[in-house]
Amino acid sequence: MDPKQRVAQLREILTQANYQYYVLDQPSMQDFEYDQLMRELEMLEVQHPELASADSPTQRVGGEAVSQFEKVTHPVPLMSLQDVFSLEELHDFLNKIDSEQPESAFSVEPKIDGLSVALEYVDGRFVRGATRGDGLVGEDVTENLKTIRSIPMVLEDAPRRLIVRGEVFMPKKSFERLNARQEELGKPLFANPRNAAAGSLRQLDPKIAAKRGLDIYIFNIQLAEGVEFESHCQSLEYLKNLKFKVIPYEKLTSLSDIDRQIRSIDENRENLICDIDGAVVKLDDLAQRERLGATAKFPRWAAAYKYPPEVKPTVIEDIVVQVGRTGVLTPKAVVRPVRLAGTTVTSATLHNQDFISQRDIRIGDTVRIRKAGEIIPEILEVDLSKRPSESQPYFLPANCPVCGAPVVKDEEGAFLRCTGAECPAQLSRNIAHFVSRDAMDIEGLGESIVENLIGRGLIHSAADIYYLTMEDLSSLWKSGTTAAKKLLSAIEASKQQDLSRLIYALGIRQVGTKTGKVLASTFGNLDALMESSLEELVAVPDVGEITAQSIHDWFSQPQSQHLIERLRQAGVNFTSLRTVTDTRFAGMTFVLTGALSRFTREEAAACIENFGGKSSGSVSKKTTYVVVGENAGSKERKARELGIPILTEEEFWNMLQ
Repeated sequence: MDPKQRVAQLREILTQANYQYYVLDQPSMQDFEYDQLMRELEMLEVQHPELASADSPTQRVGGEAVSQFEKVTHPVPLMSLQDVFSLEELHDFLNKIDSEQPESAFSVEPKIDGLSVALEYVDGRFVRGATRGDGLVGEDVTENLKTIRSIPMVLEDAPRRLIVRGEVFMPKKSFERLNARQEELGKPLFANPRNAAAGSLRQLDPKIAAKRGLDIYIFNIQLAEGVEFESHCQSLEYLKNLKFKVIPYEKLTSLSDIDRQIRSIDENRENLICDIDGAVVKLDDLAQRERLGATAKFPRWAAAYKYPPEVKPTVIEDIVVQVGRTGVLTPKAVVRPVRLAGTTVTSATLHNQDFISQRDIRIGDTVRIRKAGEIIPEILEVDLSKRPSESQPYFLPANCPVCGAPVVKDEEGAFLRCTGAECPAQLSRNIAHFVSRDAMDIEGLGESIVENLIGRGLIHSAADIYYLTMEDLSSLWKSGTTAAKKLLSAIEASKQQDLSRLIYALGIRQVGTKTGKVLASTFGNLDALMESSLEELVAVPDVGEITAQSIHDWFSQPQSQHLIERLRQAGVNFTSLRTVTDTRFAGMTFVLTGALSRFTREEAAACIENFGGKSSGSVSKKTTYVVVGENAGSKERKARELGIPILTEEEFWNMLQ
């Protein structure tokens, strides 16, 4: 088949598959089949760049990052709704409409707890998406919106110009995955899906937004050139036919039916894919809406009924401490089971010691609890009148509950972290770091293999990798001994890696690849580094007091010493193999920015370091030169502002010769 025809065919197949999966929730093909077709399309677009298209399914992973969002003036204002907080208030509102527009029909829709946006299409193609902002002016987040797979890039039989309004949200499952990753990385958890969605949609790098699993419900037509509608519900059906993911709705006339639907939405909110914080009631007839008009702030034909947050009392029966994959200690309250927002709650997060101390939370306390963002149970306050007389203030342990190693406050001061180099709770992450490309670079030790080895009890620390045998590994693959031999060969080769890589691989807090290189070149071997004093460490360039203390404390731990000894016995290299004979860049700091044609950023940085210089990621007064490639951005501007000499790639190349 002609490449142009095949590309068109693949785009049609994949677009339809996206619609069925993300909009209809009716997958039409297996993930493997989808991935194969996507790879074929990607390959064809690379081989035939003239066939590339901005609305191709391959462009859903996120475009280039931006330095800031451009302002967008909405052609039709995105108005907010008047809130009502009781059925009595809602009835008053609806009766007032009925007095002016008798026998009216209304649509009742769930109020999605997300971020309102406008999507604009011209000749059926998605051209721009913007946040609501103040209703009149928002921000252009087109590239981030393109990563939401339920948003169609191309519409069939659409008006010449169409603007629709929708609510971007983070599905509950996406939120849980995001917070699980945050916990693994030792980062603060997002409070609720709405905050997470808003933060994701406003990421300057669309590739980050693409990983967050955002979704959208479309709930209104703002502008449709050449198309007329009599009612709101009619317009929603029109949007469904254009393959938008449209908000669920019911068309009702009586107050009793509206009340019933509002209660039904509330009772079934646990079954929804996303959080809601109320129900929206809208007059259906568009001509009647026109006659009612709007105030300066709200339309007179719609209101948002806000559900009250459900709060209940319970008793803290225990406080348990979990250790995450990054070593962060997370306290959790075990509470007497209580029914809350549709589910039975048996535990609540306590975040950290500061959270516990500020609220003086103790075992045995009676507390008021709710679900934050309808997802995470949280403690609001303690009922001091019911506190047991024998209760004691609670403090997180000074030693890891899993391995017994001392715990320390992390750099931000909010969390306690286990310092154990061989802590079982951190084992899989520690090994993943140890074998990574910038560390010991052991190809073939992927996450699934590591988890399998841990599950079989074959590895209990990174050092155990070097004691694996053919018998241990051959059963992990269908190819048996062939794959095992390849992995064992990679493990053996890693023993000869430079000391700088080993230092980085040990996972010492504050020690990155650059610090590892500085330490290796300064001390020459691992034993000298282990025996160094705090004063000697602080004297090393780019090693401050906090980093020096972290290094000193790490080597003083029994688990660290055991790990080092096991690595020594395995024959891992403890000596720096890198010697600098040409020091032409000694004392100089270079910053690389833009696209280089002769080599990658990593290769250029290696050249600088081989001549005794330093490569940095940010421009400061200490920067010696800024090397600029194509499309250099803010770093070049900052260099000019500070008067830092700027080198073209050719000038930098000449310095290397």
